[in-house]
Amino acid sequence: MSATLVARDLTKSYGPHLVLDRVTLTVAPGMRIGVIAPNGTGKTTLLRLLAGLDRPDAGVVERQPAAATVGLLAQEPERRVDETVEQFLARRTGVRAADVELDLAAVAIAEGQLGAEDRYSDALDRYLSLGGPDFEARVGAVLADVGLDERLRPVSMAALSGGQAAKAALAALLLSRFDVYLLDEPTNDLDFAGLDRLEAFVSTLDAPCVIVSHDRSFLDRVVTAVFELDEHSHSGSLFNGGWQAYLDERAVARRHAEDEYDDYVDQRDTLKARAQREAEWSHQGVKKAKRSGETDKYIRQFNRASSERVAAKAKRTEKAMDRLAVVEKPWEGWELRLTFTESPRGGAVVAKADEVVAQRGDFVLGPVSVELGHGERVALVGANGSGKTTLLRVLLGELDPVLGHATLGPGVVVGVLDQRRSHFAGTSSLLDDFVAATATTITEARSLLAKFGLGAEHVARGVDTLSPGERTRAELARFVAVGVNCLVLDEPTNHLDLPAIEQLESALSTFSGTLLVVTHDRALLDALTLTRRIELDQGRLIRDEPL
Repeated sequence: MSATLVARDLTKSYGPHLVLDRVTLTVAPGMRIGVIAPNGTGKTTLLRLLAGLDRPDAGVVERQPAAATVGLLAQEPERRVDETVEQFLARRTGVRAADVELDLAAVAIAEGQLGAEDRYSDALDRYLSLGGPDFEARVGAVLADVGLDERLRPVSMAALSGGQAAKAALAALLLSRFDVYLLDEPTNDLDFAGLDRLEAFVSTLDAPCVIVSHDRSFLDRVVTAVFELDEHSHSGSLFNGGWQAYLDERAVARRHAEDEYDDYVDQRDTLKARAQREAEWSHQGVKKAKRSGETDKYIRQFNRASSERVAAKAKRTEKAMDRLAVVEKPWEGWELRLTFTESPRGGAVVAKADEVVAQRGDFVLGPVSVELGHGERVALVGANGSGKTTLLRVLLGELDPVLGHATLGPGVVVGVLDQRRSHFAGTSSLLDDFVAATATTITEARSLLAKFGLGAEHVARGVDTLSPGERTRAELARFVAVGVNCLVLDEPTNHLDLPAIEQLESALSTFSGTLLVVTHDRALLDALTLTRRIELDQGRLIRDEPL
């Protein structure tokens, strides 16, 4: 079904906090729109309104035709213990809900309820359009395509590893048959193979697609337009032509806005100075005429006329100031200013694993031998499930090997950003946890967290109520507070907005300590100056080479 989604003048507030203000967007077949905005600006809110899961305070969302299916595939941080992989796939694709509605409609017909036939017809159409009849048959092929064993179908989602869960989420997307797709951070936790599959799927969609993502390489490859939400006005602007066209047009628009403001300030200041000067000349002329004691009436008239002409000029200048169109200064939002505090360097060897074999559940890593030296900048790469996190835990002393030895060098102060952002967790306030973790005073903690965009409304909240992006910034602030000489970053750009990612790249470029980064963010890998690349595959070290 060819479908279009039309949003007109959407306005949404949460209490006194205005999130979206008269946002208008049309998503037509063939359009792939990337939604860009700083964290907390309303991207997910916009997707939920487009999906019909939330109601706007004002404005409307129309589906054309009305029966079009709209699928929101959002990030789910917690996996359900009581949901198997197959049940997860059925829920995410909408097949489970459509199946339930079809059964209820059949019961309504059997009971002779009014309008039951129309209800059943609509339910059947939806079930068919979502691919319900052949859903089970398609599951096996898609699981194999993303690299998951079909024997995982009856396994609880909570029992999957992080890599397996990411593959399951990708499988749900590949299985889905919506008329309109709404994707919230679809690239998070995907490996390079998963990213290639996702890009191929999205790029060939005829259905319209709206994508919230901070993966610059992904956006560059798939979007046909960019919709930017403004954190100041809470409105949105559409830029056609893809990611690079958006960057170019935004830069030109910003430059023009700054030039227009500078011209306005120059004209305003020139007219203001002229008005002050002319008013002063007029005032001085009147005073001089009064003091002169001139008896000749013609000279007195000439002097008075001269003063009046100067006063008239001053009034004309003031009127010109009033007519000058005011140009507002271009808005500059909050920007992360990140500089890592470095501890004194430790020894030459930062971490070492010697013929290590480690086990996590059924997964076995090794034997692996790796040595990291001071100042090295290392990318640890590999497919999901290849053993990257297991190796990190062994090197950090968090997981004891079954065989071999692993040591952390003397004087090494490690800052770890794990994939789950789990350093700050629980129900206690962020401020209390941060003070305890960094030994800073309350005033120092508040000031530092504020520099990372975590103000009074954040620090008093329980840590478990913070978004992944907010927890990521809190952990970066911790590194600044305590000082580190070794950074271990596992998917650091997940959940960060684009300005924060750029600041992170800048800070990492000047960090002189040891850097070990696990990432599938291709733009980040291109931006970092790396000295070495280590690659794992199915628990084995297959590549360790300098760059």
